[in-house]
Amino acid sequence: MAGVLDTVNSRTQMVGQNRLELLLFKLGTSQVYGINVFKVKEVLQCPKLTMMPKLNPVVRGVAHIRGGTIPILDLSMATGAAPLPNVENSFVIISEYNRTVQGFLVSSVERIVNTNWESIHPPPSGTGKESYLTAVTELDGKLVEIIDVEKVIAEVVPSGDAISDEILEEIPQEDDEDLGHILIVDDSSVARKQVQKCMESVGLETTLFKNGAEALEHLKALVEQGINPADKYIMMISDIEMPEMDGYTLTSAVKADPNMSELHIMLHTSLSGVFNHAMVEKVGADDFMAKFSPDSLASKAVNVLKGDYNPVYKGGE
Repeated sequence: MAGVLDTVNSRTQMVGQNRLELLLFKLGTSQVYGINVFKVKEVLQCPKLTMMPKLNPVVRGVAHIRGGTIPILDLSMATGAAPLPNVENSFVIISEYNRTVQGFLVSSVERIVNTNWESIHPPPSGTGKESYLTAVTELDGKLVEIIDVEKVIAEVVPSGDAISDEILEEIPQEDDEDLGHILIVDDSSVARKQVQKCMESVGLETTLFKNGAEALEHLKALVEQGINPADKYIMMISDIEMPEMDGYTLTSAVKADPNMSELHIMLHTSLSGVFNHAMVEKVGADDFMAKFSPDSLASKAVNVLKGDYNPVYKGGE
């Protein structure tokens, strides 16, 4: 297992080409799961865990790793299955999501595979709203399930989603007129609802899509109707990691089309790392923000709405 992520930093050139690499793992059964390598900071044998009072049962303890204290979540329990046995023989995937670092307890880590977002598909329609799947793909004739980690974290460690009064006071007051419309693109049901609630809290209408392919089709349909997407939407807030078409590819396609290029695009993602900043500029996005800060997100939307937002990207938060 040592060295399985040694070359992660050298793989960032794939970003923006609708490609990704998945770290495959298991949760005590033969089913294979995947997580984007770019969300993984480290993989290690499960260290000694310290139990803490009042933790969610899914948190099997905390680990002291490289000077920090990290909660270790049992992904099997988090998705409704039995706790993983033999914790000491398990592995921990240390990852960073939504500005937080946590470890995911898994029974085994398999390998890293190179694939593309076109081969990653939304989960079957019959999986239901309670499913923890955000996408599926097929590798070597076997189904690989990608867990909606944002949903897991939101349930285990709920974060506040209220917008401060200070931000709300900045919202322009329009009589008998809609403030504007926001296009939201994200494959995570939790993330879509978070952004939708945030935007509607400041008085904006929302239209939601689950991946970049659906959003691009919608924008092209508007153009065919003679509608400039920039006239309909004050901005598009898009995730980066999505089945079928990622946010980088979506942004490139929109900005390359003179009929849509004026649409203000902010990439809103749980991914972290300096490669994001370079890629945001490369694909032509107007801004980038790490998930999820209600005040920051609302403030950016209000600034765009008020027309005092500089559209030149100057670095994400």
